Amino acid sequence: MPYLQAIASDERALAEKQREVQGLGRATITIGTFTSVSRNLLPRPMLDFRRLYPSVRFNLRQSEYTSIAEWVRNGECDLGFTNLAGAESAGLESHSFGPDRMMAVVPPENPLAEKDELTLADLATQPFILLDEGRESVTLHAFEQAGLSPHVCYEVTDDYSILAMVRQGLGVTILYEMMLVGFESGVVVRPIREEPRRTITLGWRNSATLPLAARRFAEYLIRELG
Repeated sequence: MPYLQAIASDERALAEKQREVQGLGRATITIGTFTSVSRNLLPRPMLDFRRLYPSVRFNLRQSEYTSIAEWVRNGECDLGFTNLAGAESAGLESHSFGPDRMMAVVPPENPLAEKDELTLADLATQPFILLDEGRESVTLHAFEQAGLSPHVCYEVTDDYSILAMVRQGLGVTILYEMMLVGFESGVVVRPIREEPRRTITLGWRNSATLPLAARRFAEYLIRELG
């Protein structure tokens, strides 16, 4: 019976692969991502891709770089957006898109809001709200390179919760320029002299074993986004 069950399972898998090859079937593409990508980069490509393959479904799982890279490495996600360091440390195949610089975000009543440009040293003097980016924190790495330690009072995963906290005057923060577009009200956004930035990177475990739908979508993203 176990042998017969294995044969039946393989037969079903083969039939599903045949349907996938013929029209991507009812494939589900699971993508690990973070807020700025899921809000700014993915909506249009997903819409256009589903016009080509209406039966394809997308499952987006949000987290920080380290967890996303692990999900891809362990096969829990087909594709994952992370930063370049996260993809490399997880041993993923990857494609990097353009850089996304970080900006200082402070309450309007904070004295730092009067400056046109801030430094990491300025921000290190204030109660700091840290965006949780996992082990590959661009923020903490930037402070470390500058020989500084921020006064971290809060560590939060969700960018928009951090913005709400800044509006309430709980502290200052550093967030990505892509994420801030359209959400600058109630806060003051300033460039940072040291210009900390991340390289947005799409990673996958192995091109040879990547499901067809996920491979086609990755190729589409790379073609459209550069």
